[in-house]
Amino acid sequence: MKTFARSLVLVGLLIAAVGSFAVAADKPAVAPPNYDESKIPAYTLPDLLVMQDGTKVTDAETWRTKRRPEVLKLFETYMYGRTVAGRSEKMTFEVLESADDALGGKAIRKQVRVKFTGKDDGPGMDLLIYAPKSAASKPAPAFVMLNFQGNHTTTTDPAVRLGMTYDRRTGKAAQADEKTRGAAKSRWPFEMIVERGYAVATAYYGDIDPDFNDFSNGIHPLYYKPGQTHPAPDEWGAIGAWAWGLSRALDCLQSDKLIDGKKVAVVGHSRLGKTSLWAGAQDERFAIVISNDSGCGGAALSRRVIGESVHRINTSFPHWFCDNFKKYNANEGELPLDQHMLVALAAPRPVYVASAEQDKWADPKGEYLSAYHAGVVYRLLGKPALESPDMPAVNQPVMTTVGYHIRTGKHDVTDFDWQRYMDFADKHLGKP
Repeated sequence: MKTFARSLVLVGLLIAAVGSFAVAADKPAVAPPNYDESKIPAYTLPDLLVMQDGTKVTDAETWRTKRRPEVLKLFETYMYGRTVAGRSEKMTFEVLESADDALGGKAIRKQVRVKFTGKDDGPGMDLLIYAPKSAASKPAPAFVMLNFQGNHTTTTDPAVRLGMTYDRRTGKAAQADEKTRGAAKSRWPFEMIVERGYAVATAYYGDIDPDFNDFSNGIHPLYYKPGQTHPAPDEWGAIGAWAWGLSRALDCLQSDKLIDGKKVAVVGHSRLGKTSLWAGAQDERFAIVISNDSGCGGAALSRRVIGESVHRINTSFPHWFCDNFKKYNANEGELPLDQHMLVALAAPRPVYVASAEQDKWADPKGEYLSAYHAGVVYRLLGKPALESPDMPAVNQPVMTTVGYHIRTGKHDVTDFDWQRYMDFADKHLGKP
């Protein structure tokens, strides 16, 4: 009897081992990151000016009415997912606080609660706005950019409200405290920006959708069908939700007399740089689209497979993209799209891609090549674009309708970056 029992145990262990092997076979280990240019797989980028049925795009009208919608649909279906909601008719804006002597008297400050459904206890985000004093008489052009840790971390200004924040590792929410005020202020040179004549607005991205793999919070549940608990394979992930939030921020800015609503540039860093590119692709009200160190899933070409790969990003952050994107883990060559196509969706509006020399994880060369290869669409539309496939020297920005720089330093947002973005806005929107 004991022998029979031991045999059953052994059989069970064997079945378990086989099952584990099958699971492992279904989910191959993520390959170590590659940083060697000589090991990049051979690839051919999808042609921006060839329709999926093989028809060549030779004029602006065909791009505008046929190819652009087709490219947008590809990103909706296979990468970011469909944005399943627009602006609610019930959405409201409530000014929670304002002052005309902020930043040592240099700025007007506003804090606005964007209520996505119009309900006081419903979902929404707090938008922090600084505008130059001159905006009281002449609306100012503006930059809008989401932040990672809460509005209070962007400045030491004691009047900026403390909100709820989420721990990305645990998903737990907590009331922010004074200890983190100004923690990210180096990325937000508000005084420098308003001194140049620009307004700047920011909101905490966790207000829109907390950044962890759980679709029971944030805005997703607002738009589920009966019985739905997770986005469909082609529906928006977190990046899609954050991009939706940027459009709601633009709704608010366009209703504000301090802001020139036709001159709002969308900016994003890292995962929020991916977000700014996707927001700018979908919402053509953004006058300029800017990506800062956005890497894989942002500006960097997926097919180069350098630094962060599609497999790695989908494994580490399975909630960022739609589920369909996971089909291309370690299979980038089969993607029906690549990121030069995302950059091109900004055309003919100005677009700027920025990299950092030490940010190898984000593949600076791949970011540049996306911007370069997007140029065929800009030229088709009569706009100048990057002329050389070779990257410019470090700290030497190139600014046509497509702009690019690679600066010294690491994965971050610096004063150098902001100065270049304002130079670019001066060039294309006119100096404030």
